[in-house]
Amino acid sequence: MTDDSTPIAVARVEAHVFRYPVKTPVRTSFGVMHDRPAVFVRVEDEDGAAGWGEIWCNFPACGAEHRARLLETVAAPLLAGRRFEGPADAWRMLTERTAVLAIQSGEPGPIAQTLAGIDLALWDLSARRAGQPLWRHLGGTHSRVPVYASGINPDQPERMAMRRRDEGYRAFKLKIGFGPERDLANLDAMRRALGEDAELMADANQGWTLDEARRMAPRLEPYRLRWLEEPLRADRPWDEWRALKAATAIPLAGGENIAGAEAFDAALHADVLSVLQPDAAKWGGISGCWPAIRRAQAAGLRYCPHYLGAGIGLLASAHLLAAAGGDGLLEVDANDNPLRTALAPALQHIDGEGCIDLGEAAGIGITPDLREIAEAVRAAA
Repeated sequence: MTDDSTPIAVARVEAHVFRYPVKTPVRTSFGVMHDRPAVFVRVEDEDGAAGWGEIWCNFPACGAEHRARLLETVAAPLLAGRRFEGPADAWRMLTERTAVLAIQSGEPGPIAQTLAGIDLALWDLSARRAGQPLWRHLGGTHSRVPVYASGINPDQPERMAMRRRDEGYRAFKLKIGFGPERDLANLDAMRRALGEDAELMADANQGWTLDEARRMAPRLEPYRLRWLEEPLRADRPWDEWRALKAATAIPLAGGENIAGAEAFDAALHADVLSVLQPDAAKWGGISGCWPAIRRAQAAGLRYCPHYLGAGIGLLASAHLLAAAGGDGLLEVDANDNPLRTALAPALQHIDGEGCIDLGEAAGIGITPDLREIAEAVRAAA
């Protein structure tokens, strides 16, 4: 990571909530998404320069407004009018100043998500002030990242996968956890449609007990999955994950529901994950996630950022992956969402190798127009 010692004097912090009512609900093993909310963060410094971030708010959808209010009433007053050595300095201060509040309110998740979105905005601002794309500002050397189509529903998933393959995707992740017969039938359909060479992954979304996972894993092995994501609940003891690892040759993936440096260290120490998937809009932003990413890569894990929100957080995740390097893939929601497509133009140009190029524009590469975003949502609804 680059030295972020250039001071940032914060003048104002704003949250902007948007919501897209999806035509086809997005299904997981634990619930259904009937709309796609987004909370965008804008941080402006005393010179009028601005950076953009995004706060995770997928579940429950009503939480978007709550995160915005947390930003406005808790975080913004702590930032406004203060000078920081850089984004990491601001994130540390916010984390320390809200630690007791997170315990007292019983809301460590929403508060951490709010701080993560602010951190992303501060890093975007820092890169823009330096006149660099964020991937280079973070110390990266390459602007291309491979992508995969994610969030593929269990209803005729091969149709969605084929549409995305026509757009250039070469890797695909299916949602499972809907019963063995349905899961296996869907994987059969995916393999028939995509062929044996396509990269295929599966996400159980914490849907199984250890016994269920041990029964299911051998039945998944013929599909040559690149990874099996969150087969167990994220709060299950690492001994259970070790038992599952011993029962299957499929690489295990997780990390989107891990929060905190100590928790990531515990995950690495457990030595059960082959793929680490921190979500920078859910905990830590870049300042918190970067050390965990580097430790994971040093331990031989594959870093594939989790992300299933709108375009600003997706771009930040892409730049973070580009900076980290390695053989990771960028998760891109396969479902329609103008809050993603209107803000991530790089996704319109997937090359023959299944990669996008983040280019040389400063920061995350776009300057959001809130009116245009609102119009895009209205037009698509």
